Amino acid sequence: MKAKNSDFARGLPSGALSARIFFFCGPDEAGANAAANRIAEALPDAGERIELSGADLKRDPALLGDEARSTSLFGGKRHIFVRATGEEAHDALEVLIQTGEAGAGEAAPVIVVATSATDKSRTAKLLEKRKDALVAMFYPPDLAAVAAAVRGMADVAGLRLGGDLAERIARAAGLDIRLAQSEVTKLALYCDADPQSPRSASAEDHAAIGAATEEDGFAPLVNAVLGGETGRIAGEIRRMRELGLNPVGLALALERRAAQLANIMAHLGTRGSFDRLDKGSEARLGIFFKEKRDIRQQFERWRQPAARGARETRLDRLIPRLTMLHRTLLANSQTAELLLAQELAEIARYAAKR
Repeated sequence: MKAKNSDFARGLPSGALSARIFFFCGPDEAGANAAANRIAEALPDAGERIELSGADLKRDPALLGDEARSTSLFGGKRHIFVRATGEEAHDALEVLIQTGEAGAGEAAPVIVVATSATDKSRTAKLLEKRKDALVAMFYPPDLAAVAAAVRGMADVAGLRLGGDLAERIARAAGLDIRLAQSEVTKLALYCDADPQSPRSASAEDHAAIGAATEEDGFAPLVNAVLGGETGRIAGEIRRMRELGLNPVGLALALERRAAQLANIMAHLGTRGSFDRLDKGSEARLGIFFKEKRDIRQQFERWRQPAARGARETRLDRLIPRLTMLHRTLLANSQTAELLLAQELAEIARYAAKR
């Protein structure tokens, strides 16, 4: 089965829970992760969550089947959550399917989030025609789509959002579904709202919970890092600490910009001119007027070859590095700011090279 990211805006696609293998890919990793977590929460008997990396499965393709057909420590159910890059999970999924068809027994649900993969990848082709699998590709959302998703989250939480508050929350979250969900959850707690006792929320309520505005958010630091402006990094990190911005949220903002640059490169090619983009193309690629100069500069830097004579671009190396940074921050929350500062300085120095 195949689904679109819009199918997850307010719930789950029809028949989604009849699948046992879920493959979520595309440039919007935040949307793919949000959908994956929504699937996990909706599983009738999710049980214990077992996390595997794509690198683990690439080294040992049989590992996925072994884990999916094992029981948890106390004999209960489990589901498998895989974070992969590109085609890392392909061979493991193929082995899982083949052994299942050979009579190896029922496997636990497997949810794969694959950054840098598309619905045209070998893994997607392996799964898309199967009735027991669901493939969905996630594109960077626009403001209207995220605002609609925020309204859906608010409905579930028992919040009534007045005026353009849904759009304001979407902007404050940098169009990131996970951060938007966090904002809605905090706002519901602040307003003492729940589905049985709905409450109305105002812009003042949102301001009271300390949500960062778009102007006070991640954009200046993202532009400094990806633009190779090494002299600005220390000051921007200090500003991030003063505002209490989330390190993981910043990593996600960097991932979104890298995904946007990858989309532009796919549209233009490595030799295409940024100035060839017309207004319609800019709108489809999410290039807003006030960001255009920064995005142009970053595009020119990151489409350069990674090394002399190399076929891959700097951007090809950046995307998996940002994915690893995201995972590292999640696993080391107490030292996240220090780890982030070190990595941002390294990325900025790499971007500054000529």
